[in-house]
Amino acid sequence: MSGNRFGTLFQYQSFGESHGPAIGCVVDGVPPRIEIDEEFIQQYLDKRKPGQSRHTTQRKEPDTVEILSGVFEGQTTGTPIGLLIRNQDQKSKDYGEIKDKFRPGHADYTYNEKYGIRDYRGGGRSSARETAMRVAAGAVARKVLESQIGPEVKIRAAVVQIGTHKIDYDHWDWDEVANNPLWCPDPTVVDEWEGYLDTVRKSGSSAGAVIECHASGIPAGLGAPVYDKLDADIAKAMMSINATKAVEIGAGFEAVMFGGEDNADEIQMLDDIAEFQSNNAGGILGGISSGQDVVVRVAFKPTSSILTPVKTIDKDGNNTEIVTKGRHDPCVGIRGAPVVEAMMACVLADHWLRHKAQCL
Repeated sequence: MSGNRFGTLFQYQSFGESHGPAIGCVVDGVPPRIEIDEEFIQQYLDKRKPGQSRHTTQRKEPDTVEILSGVFEGQTTGTPIGLLIRNQDQKSKDYGEIKDKFRPGHADYTYNEKYGIRDYRGGGRSSARETAMRVAAGAVARKVLESQIGPEVKIRAAVVQIGTHKIDYDHWDWDEVANNPLWCPDPTVVDEWEGYLDTVRKSGSSAGAVIECHASGIPAGLGAPVYDKLDADIAKAMMSINATKAVEIGAGFEAVMFGGEDNADEIQMLDDIAEFQSNNAGGILGGISSGQDVVVRVAFKPTSSILTPVKTIDKDGNNTEIVTKGRHDPCVGIRGAPVVEAMMACVLADHWLRHKAQCL
């Protein structure tokens, strides 16, 4: 299987399956003498780990990370950093009844068509369990950005829509994201969202979500104007996350409704500094960062594993129905927020190192 490595200079390769003994990754390209330890990485993994509220899967995984290599006396050595998380709460028997059936919306059918073999226990390699290693690698990327650019770099994500229920942007408060289990920046809609998700879960269904991520403190100049556009790499990173179906940069699809003068992001000089009057471009112009906040929105589909019977086929080509029992997120997008942050960090760290290698 190819396609397990991400990045150019800052890169990581992940391994492991949902119900295997462990998952892990090797992070390469990290400059030496950057201070990092397991506690720093763990704080981000704790934001993603399952079982933290009734709105996420009740699989109990501590997601405790181990640093196997590349760090000595609290500093990176410049060699590959090996990271490992041991799986502790696998319940493979939950999948025994459906091992010969293909779950609609999952990679079961396509994986089997491509490889002729699949791990039916939670999807194996195609499981969202793999995203824990993205978060671990993203924590290392944050340290690279912090050490190379400065503490002004901030990468933050929030859930701005669940199903048809949206936030009011006038009520946006980053501090509120940590105060509720839904990563919601608008405190006025949290109760409504929780009630909606309770209804969805009890009905045996699921809901989609939209996550918005802002990266601030990013200097101008990251990216390249043709095939290595910063926004192109961000889009690829976000589309590689499980259950992602769409990505917007800046105004995204809404820009179609603007006139050219409205979409232009006018520029004026203020105290000898170029100041943008708006940010419809999402902090990226011609594939290169402008110094504004880099803004991306990511749409996650409803969780495909549901208790409502749906039509499918089995491995022998027979028509049948399937009900996916076990422990699943009624809205996978909720736990997608720290993954989106991590992938943003990985892309930015990679492009920062590529920028420094080309532009002294």
